[in-house]
Amino acid sequence: MENAGNILPAVGAKRGSKYRAWLLLLLSLIYASSFIDRIFIAVVGQSIKVDMNLSDLQIGLLGGLAFSLFYATLGIPMARLADRMSRVTLISLSIAAWSVMTVLCGNAGNFAQLLLYRLGVGIGEAGSTPTAHSLISDEFPEGRRATALAIYALGPPLGAIGGAIGGGMIAQHYGWRPAFWVVGVPGLILAVIAYLSLREPERGAMDGIAAVDAQRNASLGAIAGILLRSPLFLQLLLGTVIGAFAQYGINLFIPAYLTREFGLNAAQAGLMFGLTIGVGGAIGTTFGGWIADRAGTRDKRWYAWVPAWGTLLGFVPASLAFMQSDWHIAAALLFLATILLSSWNGPTFAAIHGLVAPRMRATTSAFVFLMMNFVGQGGGPTFIGFLSDRIAAHLFADGDYSKVCRIPHGAHGAHGAQGAIGAVANSPFAHACADASSAGLRYAMLSMSLLLLWAAFHYFRAVRHVDKRH
Repeated sequence: MENAGNILPAVGAKRGSKYRAWLLLLLSLIYASSFIDRIFIAVVGQSIKVDMNLSDLQIGLLGGLAFSLFYATLGIPMARLADRMSRVTLISLSIAAWSVMTVLCGNAGNFAQLLLYRLGVGIGEAGSTPTAHSLISDEFPEGRRATALAIYALGPPLGAIGGAIGGGMIAQHYGWRPAFWVVGVPGLILAVIAYLSLREPERGAMDGIAAVDAQRNASLGAIAGILLRSPLFLQLLLGTVIGAFAQYGINLFIPAYLTREFGLNAAQAGLMFGLTIGVGGAIGTTFGGWIADRAGTRDKRWYAWVPAWGTLLGFVPASLAFMQSDWHIAAALLFLATILLSSWNGPTFAAIHGLVAPRMRATTSAFVFLMMNFVGQGGGPTFIGFLSDRIAAHLFADGDYSKVCRIPHGAHGAHGAQGAIGAVANSPFAHACADASSAGLRYAMLSMSLLLLWAAFHYFRAVRHVDKRH
């Protein structure tokens, strides 16, 4: 049953533009909060690696699989709830849950505890994005939906800016533990604001669907059948999942790459990461949705062309970025790549939502996120971490890389990460270890960028399945 206290009856298309603006603003801030908590391992990963003496594979697990395991698998059950109950209540509880778990990450005493808390962050965030997608699609008509979803998708780049820059500075001056506390607390405030200010829209009103039809619940099997029989959905899904595998993996290790390859400190690497991924992502996401809606009025194939061309063209600067010896050029190329690679979001979800009925949309988004986050976010960072460790070990010519370059036990002690860094610097193999670690990560990220060509191939195949007429 819907929570009657949160429903404004018979609003639908009559809802004021001010409320819609507030809805998008608040949901975008919520998405930003979730994204900060989700990718914050990228910002402080190098500090945690040194402080806890972890491998790149372990950092990849913390930033990838540990989060996505429950985030992906619980997404569909949460979305089924969103298609049946008050979406406002569900999203408010979700925000509070992931924020508490993020704060607890700062109290982790070892890798196992940090892994457990990261699982908790994933559980909390499982109820957020599909629920928000459902709210947005019931507030905006089809011709404005890609733009609205693209504005909502500004959350991750906004989160990257705030989390990377602010979190990087906090981590640089106070350590990575206080940084987790600072980025986790704002989510609790947003949870209260969302519960008090958001209202349930009438389902299906923006699609001209009778209320009684909009309220009907389809089974999970029925929804899966509709989606899996659609060639358009399957091609868009493959492009999204493969692209996510590459992008999530690359993005998680960008701050570590800037630190190892160019010697930037945590604050500097966080600033560059925030500007590159945050600002670049905001530009690409916004214009991707806007271009698709504008061009889509004449030809709906633009809802597939935008992600196809964005991914194909984005491969070029993404791959070139890891061949540079100047970090300014590398950062500029990553910035351009992020703009192009971020264009997929609004058009893709708008096209997918057009395939199903209103009470199927949260579940449909959850199905996409299940694959995108389990395979992409879960596998991408983990695979790059594994590949980086293996390449570094292969390139290291002075013995067993994992043993020779391991931080001496107890080196971090009272001095934290700085003490551990000093211990490595004093090793006779310090330069060889640093070179192998840097080169391993460089070649791993360069290899991962090749998958973007595969993702673009599926987006282009999706074009042929779009009915260009309205």
